[in-house]
Amino acid sequence: MSRLPLGLDGKISWEFIDLVNLKESYRNFGLKLEVIEPGLDGQMHDMKLGTADRDRDIEQCKQLIRNMGALDIPVFCYNFMAKFNWIRTSTTTAARGGALVTSYDHSLMEQAPLTDAGIVTEERLWDNLKYFLEAIIPVAEECKVKLALHPDDPPVKSIQGISRIIINVEAIDKAINLVPSDYSGITLCQGTLAAAGADIPSVIRHFGHQKKLFYVHFRDIRGTAECFTETFHDDGQTNMLEAIRAYKEVGFDGPVRIDHAPTLVGEDNLEPGYAEMGRLFAFGYLKGLLESVGY
Repeated sequence: MSRLPLGLDGKISWEFIDLVNLKESYRNFGLKLEVIEPGLDGQMHDMKLGTADRDRDIEQCKQLIRNMGALDIPVFCYNFMAKFNWIRTSTTTAARGGALVTSYDHSLMEQAPLTDAGIVTEERLWDNLKYFLEAIIPVAEECKVKLALHPDDPPVKSIQGISRIIINVEAIDKAINLVPSDYSGITLCQGTLAAAGADIPSVIRHFGHQKKLFYVHFRDIRGTAECFTETFHDDGQTNMLEAIRAYKEVGFDGPVRIDHAPTLVGEDNLEPGYAEMGRLFAFGYLKGLLESVGY
């Protein structure tokens, strides 16, 4: 997995040569670039909000997908969180051993002011998502790039007047069937759907048997959509061993991202959720789970 590459000016680049350089930087370390996830500067918020500039976002996305197809990068992870991406109300919540994790308490956001986008309704977002998919899916099919929709994190109905629509399994089903295609599927973010109250092994089987499971974010939480804490990967509310068994059962062979790991004692917390030692712990835990089921 990688964020969109940077151009010579330090800004997000959608250009072919920058994507070539990114892919080669992975190959030089013996790795294959499998997924592109737009970073904060590549979130296409005009498209999501349906502003006058939305077609510019869509044309850039088409360009990226064509470049990905030419370079055999098979998965594009996108989301439909308008105006802002994933949100936490704390990035310094204490976990075991003095580690720090992120958490979310919706009660702290209930009196937050509206953004400059004002009220954004569910209906508006669903219309904009369909408009986007009608434009993008033919390009994805032509280029053989899978579109992997990430659910809204946190999966609450609205934040600062901006509706959140991809907040449960039923909404994901609706979204990937707005414009049916073998190239329209999901990023199964375990932590987000666990917060939504879903049983993760059942979710894996539900989408896996449909062949809609394109990419996995491997993480866990304790709590609910309105109030949750992220955890060490072996300390959340999901039966992770059963989840791995479910991935094996449905024949999942796509990319997996270790996501939102704790910041351990002695590490800086400049990028909460992405410190190195917590991620190494999670990699080891995942490897052990995979070996335990003969994956």
